[in-house]
Amino acid sequence: MKDLLIKTAERTGIIDAEKLRKFLDENKTTGRLDDALLTCPFFTEDAVLKLFAEALGWEYLAEIPDNSVPVDFIETVPATYAQHHFLIGIQRESDNGELTIVLSKPLDANALDNVSKMTGLPVRAAVSTRTTITAAIDVAYEQRSTVIEEVAEELDQQNLDQLVDEVAASDDLLDVVNRPPVIRLVNDVLFRALQMRASDIHVHPYESKVQVRYRIDGILYDVLSLNRNVLPLIVSRIKVMAGMDIAERRLPQDGRCSVRLGQREVDLRISTVPTSFGERSVLRLLDKSRGLFTLNELGMLEDDLEQFDSLLHRSHGVIFVTGPTGSGKSTTLYASLNRLNSSEKNVLTIEDPIEYQLEGISQIQVASKKGMTFATSLRHVLRQDPDVIMVGEVRDIETASMAIQSSLTGHLVFSTLHTNDAAGAVSRLLDLGVEPYLVSSSVIAILAQRLVRRICLDCKEPTKPSERDLRALGLTNGSLAKSIKAGAEFFAGAGCEKCFKTGYRGRTGIYELLTISEAIQDMIYKRETAGAIKKHALDTGMRTLRMDGARKVLAGETTVSEVLRVTQADVI
Repeated sequence: MKDLLIKTAERTGIIDAEKLRKFLDENKTTGRLDDALLTCPFFTEDAVLKLFAEALGWEYLAEIPDNSVPVDFIETVPATYAQHHFLIGIQRESDNGELTIVLSKPLDANALDNVSKMTGLPVRAAVSTRTTITAAIDVAYEQRSTVIEEVAEELDQQNLDQLVDEVAASDDLLDVVNRPPVIRLVNDVLFRALQMRASDIHVHPYESKVQVRYRIDGILYDVLSLNRNVLPLIVSRIKVMAGMDIAERRLPQDGRCSVRLGQREVDLRISTVPTSFGERSVLRLLDKSRGLFTLNELGMLEDDLEQFDSLLHRSHGVIFVTGPTGSGKSTTLYASLNRLNSSEKNVLTIEDPIEYQLEGISQIQVASKKGMTFATSLRHVLRQDPDVIMVGEVRDIETASMAIQSSLTGHLVFSTLHTNDAAGAVSRLLDLGVEPYLVSSSVIAILAQRLVRRICLDCKEPTKPSERDLRALGLTNGSLAKSIKAGAEFFAGAGCEKCFKTGYRGRTGIYELLTISEAIQDMIYKRETAGAIKKHALDTGMRTLRMDGARKVLAGETTVSEVLRVTQADVI
């Protein structure tokens, strides 16, 4: 084989023949030749694989099409075997019934024979790089059909005793071979949730059934009903994954863990509470592979983005982001910190919990049980010479006062509040007990936001909303009405496989940015109502959430009904 490789190198020039000869002469090991050459620092992986392909008369594949892996291969060859040996099976019309096994180690004859036995098909070999094969494995096995209903029927009480021994620190959801039914069931529930882009999984017990629900783009969908008897097994498995106490069923518990889906790492935040029909569980999914959004990707229109970006470069002051739970506040704060992150600024955050790790930023986890609250953490952070501080949430007078005092001593502070609109944040701070003069002199801007679902691009089609909906959205009078008269088109999703028949895929933000001018400072100082502040802001050019939503409807990004669902009527 050595002579054949040297002659092939001399004939083709794929790699330097002299270097190859010298390496082979100096490394006369008993191991396989392909292992030695693939770890050789003189030659790249693809060059070595191309040389083997040329010498053996095989095909070298630079890429593997997503739809070329046959179902027979996925069903008979476990994902773990394919991952361990770095191989994948593909089938094309020109293969005449043979299965092409793409290898990253050309001389791994045992793996080739084993796959032939597993599939019962004649095989031929091809080669490709590990990266290409790994990507093909992930795509192929993610697309396999889940069999949750079949697995649920296999569950038996004896499996509960095996749970603790079966748990791994970071389970791979593709690894379902020889697992007890309960573990396969929970893995499949998680797997399907990731396939469907769910952000939360609810396991809800009723008197006669267990309902599994997914929150997709902010809306809950019933996806699976299970027999009532499997509830203790599912909850126990979830608790074991999160390191919680499986014997404690009378008190609420919280936990977290990580699972893998091929090469993707997903964090799970888990909460269980006792109900009258058994323990209810909610799992929040945080996919690390998606990465963080930048400010440009949040959905802010250009004028709002420009104005908000200028606020980020102020030297001191407080910027509040407001909205209900699940409206994207944390994402906006992370995007803002990413924009600021530089070697010139010392940025610290106080969070509960830390959702994403930000490079170059020091993040502190709140631990209330140990006395590490937002307020106490903030007091210590001020001794760390910060330039920018992010406080996860203002919940009480102590935290609010500390955040405001921090801004007055020359720091830029970001935080969140739970209010319906931007002007309502001022009333909330005053209600907490913060003095009006402190609010007026420290707060520089309040950004209210909501998330609306985007129309699915694959089934998007023109539609005609009712006159009543247009009136509710404010599109029958004012400046935006001119767009209607000019023949603006409205769109909606008809529903297709890619959006699971909902007509929506993905979400974008709508925003209401209130910048604190001198006039508004004066109104805050005089304790004027949120309505009066909002009216003044509108008179000076602010757009409400519903107005921003209307602009996104006219841009064809979302629908009238979606904006009406998440916003309130603009009553001043």
